[in-house]
Amino acid sequence: MKGRRDSGDSAVLLRSAPGAGTALPELVRRLRWILAAVVLAFVGLSVRLWQLQVVRGDQYYEQTVSNVVHERFLPSIRGKILDRRGEPLADNRPAFNIYVTPATFTPEVAERLTRLLGLNEDEVARMHERIEIGRERDRRAPALVFEDQSRERAAQIKQAGFQLPGVEVHDEPYRYYPQGALAAHLIGYMNQMTNEEYVDLAAQGYEPSELVGRYGLERAWENYLRGKKGIERFAVNARGQRIADDAAAGLIQGAPVVEPVAGHNLVLTIDAELQRMAERVVRRHAAAAVAVVEVETGRILTLVSKPSFEPNVMTGQLTKAEEALLNQDPRKPFIDKTLRQHYPPGSTYKFVTALAALDDGLIDASERLICQGSHKVGQQVFHCTSSHEQVDMTTAIQHSCNVYFWKLAELVGIDRMAEVALDFGFGAPTGLGLNGDVGGRVPTRAWYEERTTFKIGYTINTSTGQGDVEVTVMQLAMAYAALANGGRLYVPQVVERIETARGETVVAFEPKLRRRVKASPASLSLLDRGMWMAVNELGGTAYEYARSQVIEYAGKTGTAEVRSRRKAQEEPELEDWHPSRSHAWFAGYAPARNPEIAIVVLIEHGGQGGRVAAPVAQQIFETYFQEVVERPGQEAAPAPKAAPGPKAAPAARAEGGKP
Repeated sequence: MKGRRDSGDSAVLLRSAPGAGTALPELVRRLRWILAAVVLAFVGLSVRLWQLQVVRGDQYYEQTVSNVVHERFLPSIRGKILDRRGEPLADNRPAFNIYVTPATFTPEVAERLTRLLGLNEDEVARMHERIEIGRERDRRAPALVFEDQSRERAAQIKQAGFQLPGVEVHDEPYRYYPQGALAAHLIGYMNQMTNEEYVDLAAQGYEPSELVGRYGLERAWENYLRGKKGIERFAVNARGQRIADDAAAGLIQGAPVVEPVAGHNLVLTIDAELQRMAERVVRRHAAAAVAVVEVETGRILTLVSKPSFEPNVMTGQLTKAEEALLNQDPRKPFIDKTLRQHYPPGSTYKFVTALAALDDGLIDASERLICQGSHKVGQQVFHCTSSHEQVDMTTAIQHSCNVYFWKLAELVGIDRMAEVALDFGFGAPTGLGLNGDVGGRVPTRAWYEERTTFKIGYTINTSTGQGDVEVTVMQLAMAYAALANGGRLYVPQVVERIETARGETVVAFEPKLRRRVKASPASLSLLDRGMWMAVNELGGTAYEYARSQVIEYAGKTGTAEVRSRRKAQEEPELEDWHPSRSHAWFAGYAPARNPEIAIVVLIEHGGQGGRVAAPVAQQIFETYFQEVVERPGQEAAPAPKAAPGPKAAPAARAEGGKP
């Protein structure tokens, strides 16, 4: 009973306590709000989890994987560049290349790498420059910092790899030029892309640190030489260090390795032996250019441009100091003097004036004109090299009589000379498609009238390859080949065929005829005789200096005056080279009967053509027929005793066949 009473008393007390009627509902209400908040939070978390895992799961997975799984390209083996006999002019060899991933390259790592490798100032500057470029392109992609490093440096980096996150050494094929600077302008070199180039080339599958062809054939035939790169996929840890392939197997999608495909080889028409000899012959000259082509095909056997550069140095090894020296050289070693630079051709251009006069019937070849050493036009007097007395067409070519051709020019006119010159390929690129291949200049009356008042003196200067006439060495070589083969002007050819890395022919290129020039066989025969006399008869401009006892050849010398715009005190002092000195030329072909090759030699600012350029051509001719051409049992040609008749029947030459 006592217990029951206590219970009742408690109930009475609870009901009688102040606020007891409102406390319980308030508590329940709060609990409900708390429960609602918990449920709402749970729903929000569930929705967010669903969004992360279902809606955006693939996206975040890819981002996660991309932070762990890296790709690097496996460079293809670049195609070789071979001479016509298979001698390598550009090849590949193993090399150690150092790559750095900009995203993980801190100042501390830079300091360690500099100290470890003992980098000099140029190397440190190059490292930071390339890393910055790599950071702009793709901060997570390894950037090539140092090419072709020593085995010792490669070992040092591998041993200290844990202290150098993001620094890697790859053993890769590296472009190599086994002949050094031989035919450097023709072959070219390689280096890294600029940012602007990368924007364009990235769409073609180029990686940020790939080297590309920068000059010559390396650039022009990049698509064939390059091949197709492979891909290697691998995983790294948080420090950028590579982890085992089996641990990353679940992360890597696709094949871990896609093998690269080698590029195609280029087999050239160039003869390395002749090229080597031609470069040796012009070694003593400060600046020169030489072109040797096959008369019957237009195939190039030799292209020399001096001064030159070393492709092995240019391919990733050029220092700032070396680059400055090359850029400051007034002889412009980066300019291809056979294709990019154009010059006044001097007397080698006289055949244009002669053909215009002969084919238009303005003069008979046997007609003699008087040369008293000068020619007056209006108030201006033009001076010849000598007083040649009476000369006809062939003796005028033999002695290079300017007065004779000045008188022809007054009959022919500047526009008719331009017509013949354009027909022979002057004034337009040759079509080789390398290193600029400029068109030069063939002035006309209209060309002058757009700029000034036309004067007859312009016609006089043009007739002897002076004034505003400008040609390239390659243009002149193709023109003289056309003179030698009866009038067929070819497009110059330097790539004979493309083949696979296994040596299987992909495509072979045939000679390409540009056109037949409008020159009569009789006129070509007269020019031929005059050029034979220039080399092989007493009094010829090349006779005293370049007559050969080995091979009988024909040609024309030229001494082209230049207009120097520099003051004497500003002109550089280089031995055998001065901007105010005339250019020395020789253009010709051999053998004189049944020509096989044509040659043009330019000694830039070298002086007199017969004295300076003709002996270079003589040595190249003799080397070609004695050492390069295989002629079992054939004896050297005897020295000529008298002038020959026409070397071929005109009809046979006109039809393109050899007599």
